Amino acid sequence: MTYEQFNEFCRTLPATTYVVQWGGSHVWKVGGKVFAIGGWADDQPAYTFKTSNIAFENLKDQPGLRPAPYLAARGMKWIQHYAKPGLTDTKLKDYLRQSHLIVSLGLSKKKQKELGLNQP
Repeated sequence: MTYEQFNEFCRTLPATTYVVQWGGSHVWKVGGKVFAIGGWADDQPAYTFKTSNIAFENLKDQPGLRPAPYLAARGMKWIQHYAKPGLTDTKLKDYLRQSHLIVSLGLSKKKQKELGLNQP
């Protein structure tokens, strides 16, 4: 997945905003909270996303994946896809969707309602 494809996909998720920060990284937020980052790799595309505890344990030692630098070191459950083989584009998109959901569920109920997220 290229950064352009990453940005196109993240743009399709509900109530997202985009900013370039942290040294040129592509940062995607929902309700002002980060759910995905494109960047932070030295020489090739890297994608960072929040995971459930179970997904973190399953992904952290797979080839091309690692606990996200800076975030996981602080006890947060974030994974970085930084090299091949890593995840297929389809699986990466699935994890980006899940990250968006995890972060959106952490927003206040009022904020979720304002953004039209997670409503019955």
